[in-house]
Amino acid sequence: MAGTTHTVTNQPPPLTGYDVYGADQALVAAVERHLDPELLDEAHGELSALGRAAGSEQLHEWAVQANEYPPKLRTHDRFGHRIDEVDFHPAWHRLLGKGVGAHLTDAWVRPGGHVRRAAGFLVWTQVEAGNGCPLSMTHAAVPALRADPELAAEWEPRLTSTIYDRELRPARLKAGALFGMGMTEKQGGSDVRANATVATALAEDGTYELTGHKWFCSAPMSDGFLVLAQAAPFLGEGGLTCFLVPRVLEDGTRNVFRLQRLKDKLGNRSNASAEVEFDGTWARRVGEEGRGVRTIIDMVTATRLDCVLGSAGLMRQAVAQAIHHCTYREAFGGKLVDKPLMRNVLADLALESEAATVLALRLAAAYDDGGEQERALLRIAVPAAKYWVTKRCAPVAVEASECLGGNGYVEESGMPRLVRESPLNSVWEGAGNVQALDVLRALQREPQALNAYLQEVGQARGADHRLDRAIKSLLTELADLDGVEGRARRLAERFALVLQGALLVRFAPPEVADAFCASRLGGDGGAAFGTLPHSLDLASIVERAEPRS
Repeated sequence: MAGTTHTVTNQPPPLTGYDVYGADQALVAAVERHLDPELLDEAHGELSALGRAAGSEQLHEWAVQANEYPPKLRTHDRFGHRIDEVDFHPAWHRLLGKGVGAHLTDAWVRPGGHVRRAAGFLVWTQVEAGNGCPLSMTHAAVPALRADPELAAEWEPRLTSTIYDRELRPARLKAGALFGMGMTEKQGGSDVRANATVATALAEDGTYELTGHKWFCSAPMSDGFLVLAQAAPFLGEGGLTCFLVPRVLEDGTRNVFRLQRLKDKLGNRSNASAEVEFDGTWARRVGEEGRGVRTIIDMVTATRLDCVLGSAGLMRQAVAQAIHHCTYREAFGGKLVDKPLMRNVLADLALESEAATVLALRLAAAYDDGGEQERALLRIAVPAAKYWVTKRCAPVAVEASECLGGNGYVEESGMPRLVRESPLNSVWEGAGNVQALDVLRALQREPQALNAYLQEVGQARGADHRLDRAIKSLLTELADLDGVEGRARRLAERFALVLQGALLVRFAPPEVADAFCASRLGGDGGAAFGTLPHSLDLASIVERAEPRS
């Protein structure tokens, strides 16, 4: 007979059985703001269906399984034949299949596709972030492949398919395909022009043989990969070039794609990242010789936006868990959520989450628009957002975990997985310095980018005096370019914060915009979360962020 001390009290129920999309007021409002009204009913229906799946107990269990049983490398079969395969837990395949089926790889071929996909990706990241990598790579490969219309015509229908086919076989036999990417090499890191992999032209036009390695290859179980290699001068000009490497050749034989080992990572453990060796590997050129960076840059930009979306999703889930816990948990004579200091912490976290969401969806809308002005805005806003939002993810996840106390330090809560995942997007696709320097590059080489940015934030001028001062301060920073490289991070941060502030002033409830401008732009906030001015309407901010459909 169990003793009375084993009666469980004062513990919140699990945050399951809800619509992750519908419960996110900031996300729903952003979709309604940026999407054609004629598409809204269909979009809300799709996103709510995905949101209900994301909030289900079943998918929560799949996410746990995919991380508790990480992928395993099988270099050879039992007869000694080299196969270079990665085995995943069935839960991984179930999650990835649902992500593909939820239109997370077909934004380029749907009306309003980028906004709809961005909202879906933000929702889906909250279930399990690891399978977001192949979804992101597959989505982002499309604009790079369009540098070669013939290749695009062949591969794009497969990459934008909503059918997940996990079997390794010739792509022409598959109804859907996934893509990975390999740019980084151990001697170069972010300096991709230091790549040492060599591509030697074969007799058939546009085909090559690769010899070399990749230090990080994302999603090595994919059907094809975009990689960079140095084309040896022959008939062409040579130089760093983009190539498509199929995993399986047209005759059904395996391409030479030797998986040396899988990385043992801090987080993102459900997803495989590999070291790959090429030795006579067949490849097809994408774009012109010597224009590899230019060819693949659209893919990189798209994946950087996914870093922003992924971080926004992780932040949203962390905040939702923290508010949910504090809504049910009682301490010191009342609900934690009603305690002034805890309310301050939760409101501060909610501000960071909403600012990230609003910015990410605005950038997705710029992709859908596709006009010259919007493309110019993306040139400066994407690296600035990637720099800042991804860096805010880790402190948000850690602080949200602390709101659960010791429970947040226990694996069963799910918070440790969020904490381990939270630094990844800041490192992936170019770490902080790379993004900050890319902002400088846009300023120096593309004046239209700054003009587009100033026009965007200028739409909010006069609505908040702290935002106006922040815009003026940013212009002052830009007027003095002495030692600008050493100030690149400062500039990137200000670009992101001012844009977030402008968007919130225009579109968020007054209490949210007021609190953001006071703390992030007006200097009336501390270095830690929970230091907002006590005079703000913090209760309304927390209530808006509560995960309740």
